Amino acid sequence: MMAAGIGCRKGTSADTILAVLDAALTAHGRSGSRPQILATGPQKAAEGGLLEAARQLGVDLTVVSEPDMQAASPRTLTLSPHSVAHVGIPSFCEAAVLAAAGEASRLLGPRYVADGVTCAIAITEDAA
Repeated sequence: MMAAGIGCRKGTSADTILAVLDAALTAHGRSGSRPQILATGPQKAAEGGLLEAARQLGVDLTVVSEPDMQAASPRTLTLSPHSVAHVGIPSFCEAAVLAAAGEASRLLGPRYVADGVTCAIAITEDAA
């Protein structure tokens, strides 16, 4: 199972989010793949672009709770001063995707950043 965690600037379009997702998948050797889960934190739960991106992917937007993101934080690969300052988590999108994908999940690599969007890809160990 593959999941994508997304963080973005307010008002980011679904097209931009999907383009960054595609670029992140390509960067991690998964070009043409589609995640079964699109995850974010509570701060981005009502972002129209994220909701529309999830709709276009045919998945629900999974909103991960702050405690679950905190619990997944030790498994993140990136330390973002911006993320720490705003949400107290080393990497918002990495923590969201790890929490959503479960304890057996792992990141394919550090988050991908472009056009005001951060994207992290995780897979479950049995899908590796």
